[in-house]
Amino acid sequence: MDRVEQTGKIKSIAIVGSTASGKSALALAAAKHLDGEILSVDSMQVYRTMDIGTAKPTAAEQAAVRHHLIDICDPKTPFSAADFAPQALACAKEVASRGKLPIFCGGTGLYLDSLMRGDAPSETAADEGVRAELRTFAEVNGAQALHTRLAEVDPESAEQIHANNVKRVIRALEVYLVSGKPKSAWDRESRLVPKAIEPVVIGLAYHERELLYTRIDRRVDAMLEMGLLEETRRLDADGVFAANGTAAAAIGYKELLPAIHGEMPLSEAVETLKRATRRYAKRQMTWFSAKEYVQPLRCDTEDGEMRPFDDIFAELCEMLEEKGILKP
Repeated sequence: MDRVEQTGKIKSIAIVGSTASGKSALALAAAKHLDGEILSVDSMQVYRTMDIGTAKPTAAEQAAVRHHLIDICDPKTPFSAADFAPQALACAKEVASRGKLPIFCGGTGLYLDSLMRGDAPSETAADEGVRAELRTFAEVNGAQALHTRLAEVDPESAEQIHANNVKRVIRALEVYLVSGKPKSAWDRESRLVPKAIEPVVIGLAYHERELLYTRIDRRVDAMLEMGLLEETRRLDADGVFAANGTAAAAIGYKELLPAIHGEMPLSEAVETLKRATRRYAKRQMTWFSAKEYVQPLRCDTEDGEMRPFDDIFAELCEMLEEKGILKP
């Protein structure tokens, strides 16, 4: 089946949404129905041995449908959106070359954005030493002083980024210091480069958030039964969290560490984990709802009842027919 348009763009879809929204099950069904393969869009599933806490597809699911961009990085090695975008594009091209439909699935909005932007040259401008120097500068001199440095070399980016968003200010300065060109200039150039891939993006959404929150609580309980506490203890003992700040910030692990270290009762840590996951899901929903390229697919009725899976899948197929991905 032809998976490349006449324009040269790769035909693909993306099923995104918050944690526990049901996107993995929907992507799996879509892959079976459309002869596709799944490409993970998850900033934590890239790490090997971080399995339960990242809700990786099971062995049976990966046997039923081929998955990509999972277990591609050592857990002690930081991995970013800048690393993800070129690998995801290359993977999608390879999948399409075999006549399969690339189906992106995940909830890391920043990773999807990096892919949707195309090959942005600024994303290759990275230097951990420069980044560390800028972090130290911010700690010593304050966020406003760091923002002033950015305004001096890249006023356009400084105008778009609030001084309190230290992480983004550091990134913009890093691009300039490493490449010699302002990030705003790189971004303008990247918008002129034809994109090789623009997935049809379907975002799972809920009228009633409490329904989603209940699903989240049940997922956390299931993860604990599967051995999440033991997995967290092993990763901590192996030095993963000490070596990799990205992994250390992963929801699902950091909330359990106080219990493992004897600083908090396990029951309290579990409640903290559930609360943090619900807040993260809310941020994910806000992110995707603000993106014009995301087409919402409601998983519940206006009365707050979960829709049957078959109904959700049928609506997905209708949406893909309208976009020419699936023939009527």
